[in-house]
Order: sequence, then C-alpha cells, then structure tokens
Amino acid sequence: MECPHCGFKQMEYVAAKTTICRQCGRSFSPMASKPGSKVGNESPAAGEGPLHRKLDSIWSRQRSRVVSCFECKRKHEVSDAATSTNCPGCSAHIDLRDYKITTSFSRTIRTRGDVILTTKGDLSSTSVVCHSAVIEGKLRGNLECEDSMTIDLVGRIPGRIAAQNIVVERKSDIQCFRRVRVTNIDIRGRMSGEIIATGSVTIRKGGLLDGNVTAKSIAIEKGGMFSGQLVIGQATLTQGELLPEAKAAEKKAESDVPVGATQPLHAT
Repeated sequence: MECPHCGFKQMEYVAAKTTICRQCGRSFSPMASKPGSKVGNESPAAGEGPLHRKLDSIWSRQRSRVVSCFECKRKHEVSDAATSTNCPGCSAHIDLRDYKITTSFSRTIRTRGDVILTTKGDLSSTSVVCHSAVIEGKLRGNLECEDSMTIDLVGRIPGRIAAQNIVVERKSDIQCFRRVRVTNIDIRGRMSGEIIATGSVTIRKGGLLDGNVTAKSIAIEKGGMFSGQLVIGQATLTQGELLPEAKAAEKKAESDVPVGATQPLHAT
C-alpha cells in the first residue's frame, strides 16, 4: 500500500487498521485512500466538500502525537489510540500504554504514556520511565519523566526523580533522599532534599523548601520559606570539575617560587 503523505509503498497485513510509513515515519490508515484520488466513477457524498475535508484533517491532527525512540531518540508521529509502535529508524519497540497503579507493583516500566500512582498504590520498581506522572502513593524506586511530574504525597521518596517540570502540591510533605534533577520546579507544599535545576525554582506562598539548591534562578513568594545553601549559576557544575582548576593554581604557585630559594619541608 502507498503512504498518503510521502507516496512510499510498503507491504502491510490485510487486516491492519493503522500503520506507520517506514520512510517518513507518519501514521496513516491503510483503509483510507490517498488524498485527491477517486474510486471508480463514484461522486463525493453529500457533506464531503472542502470544508468537511478540512475539519476531518484538523480532527486527525488532534488525534496524533509525536514520540521519541528510547534507543536512537528519533521522533515520529503515532495515533493517540495506539498502545505500542516500532521506531522507523532502528525498529525498536516503544510502549505507549498508560499505567494506573492501585496496588503493589514491582515490574520495570518504560513507556511514552503516563503513570498514575494512586493513594493506595505502592510502586517499588527499580526503574520507571514515562511521559508524565502523578504521584499520590508510595514511590520506592527511581522515576524519570520526559515531561511533567505532579507530587501530592506525604512521605519519603528514597529513589531518584527527574523531570522537565515538577509540581509539589500544597498538601504535600515529602523528603527526598536522592538528588532531584529538574528543569523547573514549583513548590507549593513542604519539601526537603537537594535540587539540581537547569531552570528556575519557585516557592509559592505557604511553600517550604529545606535543602541545598543549584539553579539558574529562584523565586520565593511572600509567605514562602527556604532554608539551605543556594548556588545560582551553572546547574551542571560539580565539585569534581573544580579540582583540576585547584591543582592548576597550586602548580602555578609552586612555579612562582624562585630557583634556589629555600622551601619549607613537610612535617613528618
């Protein structure tokens, strides 16, 4: 069959309802005919004029999304109704399902869908990778979100958490034992832990943050509280990157000593 977007021809199962073009990576239905083509001498049905096709095109765009491959990071378009897909670049399998955790759950999750951890849920997976997440129950393992993470929890988070945007809700009171890596974080409740942010840290009215923060900027509303060390600047800076400069300065100081000058001996 022929892709209606780029014209590439490929083989597909007769019973297939949707597929992905192996050349352009866009999703299409094998049942749909190529735009502009006519079947026999049939005339367009009533209501299938230019306006109808325009609305149908808008509707089809709203029902698709772009996902990236876990392996090669290539992005391609898929249908919202799809539960899985294969990367057109490396053929790797990509899970698109949403997970709602209502009881104890320990299996590894790697999906481009969402993860919802309810108040009665207990997520002890060592690794969870998803598009976005809502945390209301016990989180024992590591969680990495491609987009956003909303935390509405009273308790401890022993694992690593990372996301583009994190929101700590007003009723939350969390203790993070590992570094929290984020682009932007919005704290409306109580939080303790170390934050590494490449963007901004915002503490809302009534919010409390207790811990060290490294970020490009920080904003504290009236009524918000912050306690800890604050470093504003390069969020990726670590102590290990400072050691070579310190050694270079030490060597320079040693080279400034005149030749033949008496140097003190180290204590033994």
